[in-house]
Amino acid sequence: MLRNGEGLYLDATLGDGGHAEALLDAEPGARLLGCDRDRMALDFARGRLERFGARVTLAHATFRELPRVHRERSAEPLTGALFDLGLSSRQIDDPARGMSFSSEGPLDLRLDPSSGQPAWEALRDLDAHQVATILREHGDVRDAGRLARTIVSAAAAGTLATTRDLAAIVDRAAGGHAHPRRHAQVFQALRIWINGESEDLDAALAWLPEAVREGGVVVTLAYHSGEDRRIKHTVRGERPVISRRRPADDVAIQPVWEALHRGVITPSEVEVARNPRARSARLRAFRRTGA
Repeated sequence: MLRNGEGLYLDATLGDGGHAEALLDAEPGARLLGCDRDRMALDFARGRLERFGARVTLAHATFRELPRVHRERSAEPLTGALFDLGLSSRQIDDPARGMSFSSEGPLDLRLDPSSGQPAWEALRDLDAHQVATILREHGDVRDAGRLARTIVSAAAAGTLATTRDLAAIVDRAAGGHAHPRRHAQVFQALRIWINGESEDLDAALAWLPEAVREGGVVVTLAYHSGEDRRIKHTVRGERPVISRRRPADDVAIQPVWEALHRGVITPSEVEVARNPRARSARLRAFRRTGA
């Protein structure tokens, strides 16, 4: 029987390593497998966690690569896992990453700039229907069709290269100056699409039952309703709902998770005042059952 806190923990979105550091400080018997698809984040976290020595193993990996990384680094079942699906302040505040509408930079949006196409280039290959679908499903954007036509037109004309270009398009579509929330929704939707984040999350959720030991706990932090729906339906043993417009088949799968709280936990007003970027966070925690 494991003592409290012992075992192998997965931080699937290591970021700057803050969550990992807190866990390792609080639980001297814990060991960590930390993964991130952002090489710059891994480099920063490596320095932060260096003092924990052999208790920490780091890997550059997407969610879809987690089964291989876990198998190669340690076949030990996980005692716990964390999936924080948000961006770090370091990523948001770096203009070169193109994640923010409030600063000028290339419209890149890739979590791993060494892989795939930047958003400004990839958008040239899409039509208005495809872009509208992305905006609706990954950003809950209203009037997505009209906005998508403008985005596609600008991409084809070569006038959609920077974050300010996209922000200006969103403003014009709103008839003036759009609310920051609308900008955030559009940037978020394109970021989730360009990185294949929804497909990655589905792959990770499908893998977790075989990776987490009985009694092990998974904690997720989602910042978009689509991500949270995927997690919620997985915990309930239901097929994930891909979008509100395309409900899942009415077929249950064997539930292997027990929710540790009722509903979803959202930040308090005090937390939002301290960290406004946490305002859309949705936390869920669930335990692996013996099913």
